[in-house]
Amino acid sequence: MTKKKVYFLSDTHLGSVSHKKEEEGLHLTASAPSSPKNNLFFEHEIERKLCRWFDSIKHDASAIYMLGDIFDYWFEYKNVVPRGFTRFLGKISELTDMGIEVHFFIGNHDIWVTDYLSSECGMIVHTEPLVREIYGKKFFMAHGDGLGDDSKSFKILRKIFHSKLCRKLFANIHPRWAVGFAHKWSNHSRETGGVIDYQGEDKEHLIQFSKKHLQVAPNINFFIFGHRHILLDLMLSQTARILILGDWITLFSYAVFDGKEMRLELFEQE
Repeated sequence: MTKKKVYFLSDTHLGSVSHKKEEEGLHLTASAPSSPKNNLFFEHEIERKLCRWFDSIKHDASAIYMLGDIFDYWFEYKNVVPRGFTRFLGKISELTDMGIEVHFFIGNHDIWVTDYLSSECGMIVHTEPLVREIYGKKFFMAHGDGLGDDSKSFKILRKIFHSKLCRKLFANIHPRWAVGFAHKWSNHSRETGGVIDYQGEDKEHLIQFSKKHLQVAPNINFFIFGHRHILLDLMLSQTARILILGDWITLFSYAVFDGKEMRLELFEQE
């Protein structure tokens, strides 16, 4: 009997205005003017494309691991969740109703998850890195932010975002202002920083983290990360590989493991 496959993706950033810049990849007119209506159209097209991917894998998938920044911004108030994403959340509910394990790792853009995604959609939510054996291979999975990065400014910012007190204070701000501020922060961060090109094996934080982790856990076969928005498949030793999954802004990439072979693939690319 053929083993069912396990899929991995990250950094879909649903709700990001960055998606509207990918008209060519969506076969849309590059001259379309920017407006709230057009931005919403592009966001829905990305969401539809993601749902098509789910439909293409649902009949042979045993599990799907979504490794962070699935939403460009997500904050759950006690009785309120963000507007939108109905196609995505409906499709996830369909998959979990079919018995497919769907794992959701928080990223640096969608940290503020409580119980909505698990109780309403059936997802398994992870707030920490996960080590799991899959078909006899040992996997280390995480979004990747903060791993191997010794930057003091980044550590301070990450500590603030993960603070329960700061989250409680932010929850007291009306969504009318909070949501708009969060999206502006996210977009400004991406536009000013952008995606940094591959820095080489000696400078990439996630590669350095994985090499150090192998010294204490030499039985890890695969390190799987998101966060960097680059495609990477690199051998760390004779038995260990690191894969960085790319994104769903420009690459529309994912990884698949069938019990024997692990590979990176692109969706709807010629």
